[in-house]
Amino acid sequence: MGVRKNILITGASAGLGEQMARDFAARGRDLALCARRLDRLEALRDELLAAHPGVTITVRQLDVTEHAQVFAAFDAVRAEFGTLDRVIVNAGGGKGRPIGTGGFDTNLHSAQTNFVAALAQCEAAVQIFRDQGHGHLVVISSMSAMRGLPRGMTTYAATKAGVAALAEGIRADLLGTAVKVTTVFPGYIVSEANPAAKPKPMMVSTEQGVRAMVRAIERERPQAKVPAWPWVPVGFVMRHAPLRAVARFS
Repeated sequence: MGVRKNILITGASAGLGEQMARDFAARGRDLALCARRLDRLEALRDELLAAHPGVTITVRQLDVTEHAQVFAAFDAVRAEFGTLDRVIVNAGGGKGRPIGTGGFDTNLHSAQTNFVAALAQCEAAVQIFRDQGHGHLVVISSMSAMRGLPRGMTTYAATKAGVAALAEGIRADLLGTAVKVTTVFPGYIVSEANPAAKPKPMMVSTEQGVRAMVRAIERERPQAKVPAWPWVPVGFVMRHAPLRAVARFS
């Protein structure tokens, strides 16, 4: 497959999704940007068109937890562009409470947004890819998916492990076809979920982190931990270290 020209990104109004839109527009790609906050999408569209007048940018207000909206939006973008070459399942949230402390509603919302809504997006995207005979599904997971994590991270980590397994299952189902699947595991990257005002060890800027994400997406490898340094070795440690050490690190 050559250049993936037409790209749909969910969760594009802020954070990693917003910066991915900037990076892909700079590469000359046509973009469909989806998120709940239409005003921010429109401001981003205007910014990108001013900087890159040769690209096409369309925006759609979308709440990914409204599953019928997901299917309608994806189909509409395909109809508008004629073909949909890549879908980046990025929308999500990071709020959580320790299990058993009265935070079920918060954890349920996280599970619905990060996993069930991602399932809807994957279903809608792969349905289109199967029909047109090609496409690239990109699922944004997290380094948190490497292990079960304590405290407020428990549900979030579980949902990100779930979407990673979902993506791998889709990849297994589509082996040998022209539909490719990439799972991206970002480390600590500055975003609304990880503000710079609360720095963490090994945290990188939004621009640096997303640059690594976009490079990994363009390579279309099955999986990528980004930035590769230090997250490839850190991922190995997280997988194999005693749970007590992982819990302390997190």
